[in-house]
Amino acid sequence: MAKSGGSRGAPRHGKGGRKADASSPRRGGGRARSARSSTAARPTPRAEPAAPEPTRFVLGAMPGATPGRWIDTWRERMPHVELELRPVEVAHQREELLSGEVDAALVRLPLDADGLHVIPLYEEQAVVVVSKVSHLTAADELDLGDLEGEVVLTPADDVLGFTVPGAVAPVFEAPATTADAIATVAAGVGAVIVPMSLARLHQRRDAASIPLRDGPASQVALAWPAARTTPHVEVFVGIVRGRTANSSRT
Repeated sequence: MAKSGGSRGAPRHGKGGRKADASSPRRGGGRARSARSSTAARPTPRAEPAAPEPTRFVLGAMPGATPGRWIDTWRERMPHVELELRPVEVAHQREELLSGEVDAALVRLPLDADGLHVIPLYEEQAVVVVSKVSHLTAADELDLGDLEGEVVLTPADDVLGFTVPGAVAPVFEAPATTADAIATVAAGVGAVIVPMSLARLHQRRDAASIPLRDGPASQVALAWPAARTTPHVEVFVGIVRGRTANSSRT
């Protein structure tokens, strides 16, 4: 006969006689949930707002520069960005570029290119400017030999850096500017050699310009700071180089 009061069907206890409780948290479970809650509570870092795109492009231009057709193209392609044209003296063109006063500039070479990008654009022919009544106006073109024995003025802002062989230096102080030199020769005193664009810029009714066949050429270039090659600069470079609006490169 089986003994009564036996342990059949009695629940088994774990080691040490402690009964496992299904409602008790698993080891480490509370810590994991706490860590997850802490992570979820952290605020998401806010992204810094993007800097607004400039709405103005400042183009420097030395005296005599004629960027009109490029400015027209800019206004067609970039109607939301104003192009400001700012005069730049040749003697200070490098300083203006490095100072950040202009984004890019049409400059006259030679120019110290350290820290700059420089793209040569075109050469200008030199002309001789004299009085309308000068005997030199009898020729449609001149050679340097035609100026031998003539008084040739060199203004303080001269951009050619050229000396005419056999020319006579004036007995008075050099004019301060090209405009002053042209006014002087228009009065019948000597001649002055300048790039054609400067002769047009300072054109007078009492002065005449005559092409100088073997005179020095003046190189015009586009320059900008190498460290500030902005998208707007790239657009203007593309315009100057004749790229279309649909070109893969601006």
